Amino acid sequence: MTIRKTEDLLMARAKELKLYGLLAHWDEIGETHWIQPLIQWEEQERARRGLERRLKSARLGRFKPLADFDWSWPGQCDREAVNDLMQLNFLEQATNVILVGPNGVGKSTIARNIAHQAVLQGHSVLFTGASQMLNELAAQDGDSALKRRLAQYTRPHLLAIDEVGYLSYSNRHADLLFEIVSRRYEERSTLITTNRPFQEWSEVFPNAACVVSLVDRLVHHSEIITIEGESYRLKEAKEHRQRQVANRRKRKTTRKKENTP
Repeated sequence: MTIRKTEDLLMARAKELKLYGLLAHWDEIGETHWIQPLIQWEEQERARRGLERRLKSARLGRFKPLADFDWSWPGQCDREAVNDLMQLNFLEQATNVILVGPNGVGKSTIARNIAHQAVLQGHSVLFTGASQMLNELAAQDGDSALKRRLAQYTRPHLLAIDEVGYLSYSNRHADLLFEIVSRRYEERSTLITTNRPFQEWSEVFPNAACVVSLVDRLVHHSEIITIEGESYRLKEAKEHRQRQVANRRKRKTTRKKENTP
């Protein structure tokens, strides 16, 4: 690569970083040896701070990495489809993702891993529980406050709404969810985890007139993955109890041997 081309690339990177002070004196300093590492340090630091900021804004909480996910436990889970989602191509097409399955089969874990991957790839993400989001929106006092909150949930490249269907909601809550989904419709991707098939959403939002339209917008341009099986948390709890029982028996046997003359 010629010296001139290297300088042009460095100048382009400086413009991208908006280092206007350096650019104003480029003719004086453009060929100095410290320009390239300086620009590289600035790029790395901004990338680090940007990632830190996106992770904080995403509110992912603690979660198990997908590498540690027990794929043998769910009775049905399309691992290849999940791996495809981790490539994030659905974000480019504003496709929605719906993870459907009973409690404890890993829906939230998968959702958090997809959201985390999106953050790592530079996307803005917000992960929220359905009840937290809807109750927060419903509690807003005045149109201006509500508009600001709606914008907060509309803005991210990926909005992940966890645990739709575990509680029932009022018509007001249904209208607010419909508003968010409509604002994001065909513009940004929404990821939802739910324990209820869509035909049961009328029980989640009883008497809400917008349920059919809400589901229609969600499933249009969507990837739906159904996960079946028993609760993994229940499995872990049973195994924990079995270990406790085995340890108590072992200690009891040890004490008997120690007390035997």
